[in-house]
Amino acid sequence: MRVRSGPAATEAASCAAVQADLGWALGVVFRGYLKAANAAVADLPGGPRGYQVLAAAAHDQPRSQLKLAQQLGVDRTVMTYLVDDLEKAGLVERHPDPADRRARRLSATDAGKDLLCRLDERLRRAEDHLLSALDSADRDMLRTLLQRVALRLDAADPVGACTAVAEIRQATGEPNAAG
Repeated sequence: MRVRSGPAATEAASCAAVQADLGWALGVVFRGYLKAANAAVADLPGGPRGYQVLAAAAHDQPRSQLKLAQQLGVDRTVMTYLVDDLEKAGLVERHPDPADRRARRLSATDAGKDLLCRLDERLRRAEDHLLSALDSADRDMLRTLLQRVALRLDAADPVGACTAVAEIRQATGEPNAAG
Protein backbone atom coordinates (compact mmCIF):
# COMPACT_ATOMS: atom_id res chain seq x y z
CA MET A 1 0.00 0.00 0.00
CA ARG A 2 1.41 3.36 -1.04
CA VAL A 3 1.24 6.24 1.45
CA ARG A 4 0.60 9.66 0.00
CA SER A 5 2.80 12.60 0.86
CA GLY A 6 3.00 16.22 -0.16
CA PRO A 7 0.24 18.79 -0.78
CA ALA A 8 -2.34 16.24 -1.99
CA ALA A 9 -1.93 14.20 1.20
CA THR A 10 -2.20 17.32 3.35
CA GLU A 11 -5.37 18.38 1.51
CA ALA A 12 -6.88 14.89 1.85
CA ALA A 13 -6.09 14.82 5.58
CA SER A 14 -7.58 18.30 5.98
CA CYS A 15 -10.78 17.23 4.17
CA ALA A 16 -11.03 14.12 6.34
CA ALA A 17 -10.64 16.25 9.48
CA VAL A 18 -13.35 18.66 8.34
CA GLN A 19 -15.71 15.82 7.48
CA ALA A 20 -15.18 14.27 10.93
CA ASP A 21 -16.02 17.62 12.58
CA LEU A 22 -19.44 17.77 14.28
CA GLY A 23 -19.95 21.41 13.34
CA TRP A 24 -19.35 20.68 9.67
CA ALA A 25 -21.78 17.75 9.72
CA LEU A 26 -24.46 19.72 11.55
CA GLY A 27 -24.03 22.63 9.13
CA VAL A 28 -24.36 20.44 6.04
CA VAL A 29 -27.43 18.66 7.42
CA PHE A 30 -28.97 21.97 8.53
CA ARG A 31 -28.46 23.55 5.09
CA GLY A 32 -30.02 20.49 3.47
CA TYR A 33 -32.93 20.63 5.89
CA LEU A 34 -33.55 24.35 5.26
CA LYS A 35 -33.48 23.85 1.50
CA ALA A 36 -35.89 20.90 1.63
CA ALA A 37 -38.22 22.50 4.18
CA ASN A 38 -38.35 25.80 2.30
CA ALA A 39 -39.21 23.95 -0.91
CA ALA A 40 -41.93 21.96 0.87
CA VAL A 41 -43.78 25.11 1.97
CA ALA A 42 -42.79 27.47 -0.87
CA ASP A 43 -46.31 27.78 -2.31
CA LEU A 44 -47.80 28.90 1.03
CA PRO A 45 -48.15 32.67 1.46
CA GLY A 46 -45.10 33.68 3.48
CA GLY A 47 -43.29 30.37 2.88
CA PRO A 48 -41.66 29.06 6.09
CA ARG A 49 -42.94 31.96 8.19
CA GLY A 50 -46.43 31.41 6.81
CA TYR A 51 -46.14 27.75 7.81
CA GLN A 52 -45.14 28.72 11.36
CA VAL A 53 -48.10 31.10 11.66
CA LEU A 54 -50.54 28.57 10.19
CA ALA A 55 -49.27 25.80 12.49
CA ALA A 56 -49.55 28.07 15.54
CA ALA A 57 -53.08 29.12 14.54
CA ALA A 58 -54.11 25.49 14.02
CA HIS A 59 -52.75 24.53 17.45
CA ASP A 60 -54.09 27.65 19.21
CA GLN A 61 -50.58 28.78 20.22
CA PRO A 62 -49.97 31.50 21.22
CA ARG A 63 -53.26 33.15 21.82
CA SER A 64 -52.66 36.59 20.27
CA GLN A 65 -51.22 37.79 16.98
CA LEU A 66 -48.80 40.09 18.86
CA LYS A 67 -47.54 37.28 21.11
CA LEU A 68 -47.04 35.06 18.08
CA ALA A 69 -45.02 37.80 16.38
CA GLN A 70 -42.86 38.07 19.50
CA GLN A 71 -42.43 34.29 19.71
CA LEU A 72 -41.40 34.06 16.06
CA GLY A 73 -39.15 37.12 16.24
CA VAL A 74 -41.16 38.87 13.53
CA ASP A 75 -41.82 42.61 13.49
CA ARG A 76 -45.50 43.15 14.25
CA THR A 77 -45.98 45.11 11.00
CA VAL A 78 -44.50 42.23 9.01
CA MET A 79 -46.74 39.85 10.98
CA THR A 80 -49.78 41.92 10.01
CA TYR A 81 -48.94 41.62 6.31
CA LEU A 82 -48.22 37.91 6.69
CA VAL A 83 -51.54 37.27 8.43
CA ASP A 84 -53.30 39.44 5.83
CA ASP A 85 -51.93 37.16 3.08
CA LEU A 86 -52.92 33.98 4.95
CA GLU A 87 -56.38 35.42 5.62
CA LYS A 88 -56.86 36.41 1.95
CA ALA A 89 -55.95 32.83 1.02
CA GLY A 90 -58.71 31.61 3.36
CA LEU A 91 -56.27 29.79 5.66
CA VAL A 92 -56.62 31.78 8.91
CA GLU A 93 -59.15 34.06 10.55
CA ARG A 94 -58.70 36.86 13.07
CA HIS A 95 -61.03 37.13 16.04
CA PRO A 96 -61.17 39.70 18.83
CA ASP A 97 -59.67 38.34 22.05
CA PRO A 98 -62.49 38.15 24.63
CA ALA A 99 -60.03 39.15 27.38
CA ASP A 100 -58.68 42.15 25.42
CA ARG A 101 -60.83 43.44 22.55
CA ARG A 102 -57.83 45.37 21.14
CA ALA A 103 -55.92 42.12 20.65
CA ARG A 104 -56.53 39.67 17.81
CA ARG A 105 -56.49 35.92 18.10
CA LEU A 106 -55.75 33.73 15.13
CA SER A 107 -57.44 30.50 14.22
CA ALA A 108 -56.92 28.23 11.26
CA THR A 109 -59.85 27.68 8.95
CA ASP A 110 -60.81 24.19 7.84
CA ALA A 111 -58.98 24.89 4.57
CA GLY A 112 -55.95 26.01 6.58
CA LYS A 113 -56.01 22.84 8.70
CA ASP A 114 -56.32 20.68 5.58
CA LEU A 115 -53.39 22.47 3.93
CA LEU A 116 -51.35 22.18 7.12
CA CYS A 117 -51.84 18.39 7.05
CA ARG A 118 -50.60 18.29 3.45
CA LEU A 119 -47.64 20.53 4.28
CA ASP A 120 -46.77 18.37 7.29
CA GLU A 121 -46.75 15.34 4.99
CA ARG A 122 -44.48 17.17 2.50
CA LEU A 123 -42.13 18.08 5.35
CA ARG A 124 -42.12 14.48 6.59
CA ARG A 125 -41.20 13.26 3.10
CA ALA A 126 -38.49 15.94 2.84
CA GLU A 127 -37.05 14.83 6.18
CA ASP A 128 -37.17 11.18 5.12
CA HIS A 129 -35.33 12.05 1.90
CA LEU A 130 -32.77 14.10 3.81
CA LEU A 131 -32.11 11.17 6.16
CA SER A 132 -32.33 8.49 3.47
CA ALA A 133 -28.77 7.36 4.20
CA LEU A 134 -30.10 6.01 7.52
CA ASP A 135 -32.45 3.11 8.11
CA SER A 136 -35.66 3.70 10.06
CA ALA A 137 -34.18 2.74 13.44
CA ASP A 138 -31.19 5.05 12.91
CA ARG A 139 -33.51 7.92 11.89
CA ASP A 140 -35.52 7.45 15.07
CA MET A 141 -32.34 7.31 17.14
CA LEU A 142 -30.96 10.46 15.50
CA ARG A 143 -34.20 12.34 16.18
CA THR A 144 -34.24 11.12 19.79
CA LEU A 145 -30.63 12.10 20.42
CA LEU A 146 -30.95 15.50 18.76
CA GLN A 147 -34.14 16.18 20.72
CA ARG A 148 -32.41 15.26 23.98
CA VAL A 149 -29.48 17.59 23.27
CA ALA A 150 -31.79 20.37 22.06
CA LEU A 151 -34.03 20.18 25.14
CA ARG A 152 -31.04 20.32 27.45
CA LEU A 153 -29.51 23.28 25.62
CA ASP A 154 -32.86 25.08 25.46
CA ALA A 155 -33.41 24.58 29.20
CA ALA A 156 -29.99 26.11 29.90
CA ASP A 157 -30.43 29.00 27.46
CA PRO A 158 -34.03 29.29 26.25
CA VAL A 159 -34.31 30.91 22.85
CA GLY A 160 -37.37 30.75 20.62
CA ALA A 161 -36.94 28.33 17.74
CA CYS A 162 -37.29 31.08 15.15
CA THR A 163 -34.77 33.28 16.92
CA ALA A 164 -32.35 30.36 17.03
CA VAL A 165 -32.75 29.74 13.29
CA ALA A 166 -32.27 33.45 12.56
CA GLU A 167 -29.08 33.47 14.65
CA ILE A 168 -27.78 30.39 12.83
CA ARG A 169 -28.59 31.89 9.45
CA GLN A 170 -26.80 35.09 10.42
CA ALA A 171 -23.76 33.15 11.64
CA THR A 172 -23.61 31.11 8.42
CA GLY A 173 -24.24 34.09 6.16
CA GLU A 174 -27.54 32.73 4.84
CA PRO A 175 -30.35 35.20 4.11
CA ASN A 176 -33.00 35.36 6.79
CA ALA A 177 -36.70 34.81 6.08
CA ALA A 178 -38.91 37.87 5.80
CA GLY A 179 -39.08 39.74 9.04
